[in-house]
Amino acid sequence: MGLGIAVNLDLLSLGVAVAANLILGFIIFFKDYRSATNILFLFQTVILSVWSVANYVSYQALDLAAALLAVRLVLFFAVPNSLIFLILMHTFPSDNLRMSKKMLVAIIVLGLITMAVVLSPLVFEKVDFVADSVAPQPTVGPGILLFMLTAVLSVPIGIYFLVRRYIIAEKIERLQLQFVLVGVVIMFALILFLDFICPTFFKITRFIPLSAAMTLPFVIFTAYAIFKHHLLDVKVIATEGAAFLLTIVSLFEVILSNDVNVLLFRSAVFVLTLVFSIFLIRSVLKEVEQREQLQKLSEELKAANAQLEELSRFKTQLLSLASHQVKSPLAAMKGFVSLIMDGTYGEVNEKVKETLGKVKKSADELIGLINTLLDLRKAEEGKMDYQFAPTDLVPLVSGVVDGLKPLVVEKKLEFTCSAPSEKIMMNADASKLKQVIQNIAENAIKYTPEGFVKVVVEKKDGNALVSVRDSGFGISRDLLPHLFEEFVRDEKVKQKILGTGLGLYIARKIVEAHGGKIWAESEGEGKGSRFYVELGTL
Repeated sequence: MGLGIAVNLDLLSLGVAVAANLILGFIIFFKDYRSATNILFLFQTVILSVWSVANYVSYQALDLAAALLAVRLVLFFAVPNSLIFLILMHTFPSDNLRMSKKMLVAIIVLGLITMAVVLSPLVFEKVDFVADSVAPQPTVGPGILLFMLTAVLSVPIGIYFLVRRYIIAEKIERLQLQFVLVGVVIMFALILFLDFICPTFFKITRFIPLSAAMTLPFVIFTAYAIFKHHLLDVKVIATEGAAFLLTIVSLFEVILSNDVNVLLFRSAVFVLTLVFSIFLIRSVLKEVEQREQLQKLSEELKAANAQLEELSRFKTQLLSLASHQVKSPLAAMKGFVSLIMDGTYGEVNEKVKETLGKVKKSADELIGLINTLLDLRKAEEGKMDYQFAPTDLVPLVSGVVDGLKPLVVEKKLEFTCSAPSEKIMMNADASKLKQVIQNIAENAIKYTPEGFVKVVVEKKDGNALVSVRDSGFGISRDLLPHLFEEFVRDEKVKQKILGTGLGLYIARKIVEAHGGKIWAESEGEGKGSRFYVELGTL
């Protein structure tokens, strides 16, 4: 059977309309399958496609029985087509269904009744083939009134809802509604003129087979209104264009078929190509959406980092200001206390001296805290000053141990230092390195209620290694990886033992500035801990 493009323009328009409807419908649905507008739009495009196929079959039927069934099916699918249009226009562009449940149920029930009626002789009793007419002419029954009430009246009501919403809409929503209105006006103008006015007044029926293509303005403009913010993505546009062209090429193969078997085979290929195109576009949309989300997250992360940097600068400035403003009065207070204790202002009794000693100790602790905060600021800004010089590690560590011995007297701890007799020379800032050793040794004493604290200095694998081992509280596995971070302390002992949670963080910064490593080990809570400082030697 020879089928050519010239005599199959209606089939071509049907294929183009069905392909465009389904591709656009599924694109919108895949973009946001939870949106009521997107779901209704998909239903609209699917029903339009089915109605278009039924319309094509209605004037291709060769016998009266098939023609009668086909004509009835045209009206059958026109009912949900019109009702979905009404609900879509009432909902657009909301993500939620605006219509009440009662109204929705009433529309569905009315639609089902009408669809049942149009399949009966109450609407079309019979059809006849009329000369010079493209489509078979039906004999209309009284049931046509119900069809007109349900299907035909739904269209102007839907347009009314759309216009009413357009009047009160603002900005982006108004622009979306404007596109839909344009599409609706063009579609119904074409249908009214070509499908009704031309056949009725001018006896021109040649445009009836092109009814499917008349739905394209509405579908295209509505899809654009829903998806307009993303149509500028080149990759999506290219994929949509390629998929659509591939579908149309396969449709031409159907039209040019010269054999029934070939026609069936190529029709199956056309359907498969259409399905493949839809899923291809879906995968590209998902990829583009993920890319957009990553870009959005990247921008949010960038903004958050900028805010964190600003907060960090503010914190550093605040620490610097507070530290300097507090340190000077404390130094003056400590100086006056020393003068009073020395008898510069006259004799004081032992009880007063004891109280002044406590005041001096508190002042020393506050000054130590301020120095820690200042070191933190310098460490964060990378402005800590280092005076590197050849330094013998052995006497440096021994001096720290000797200075801490008074702290272990009350606790009756075994406090020992093991070091080689030969020198262990390195290039270091002696005062900063002493601060590190003092911090980890003092921590060991504070966190060891009984038992021992052992300090060992040795040379291992060409490097200097200082270890501080104790029998104290130990370190939990959860805390161990974060021990050298800012403001990290063991929650179980922080109420008993005072501290800032900054000492080990500053110690790590100092050791790293010396090109060394500092780390801790522990078998768990209650099993003691071991701290190590490894540095290069000369």
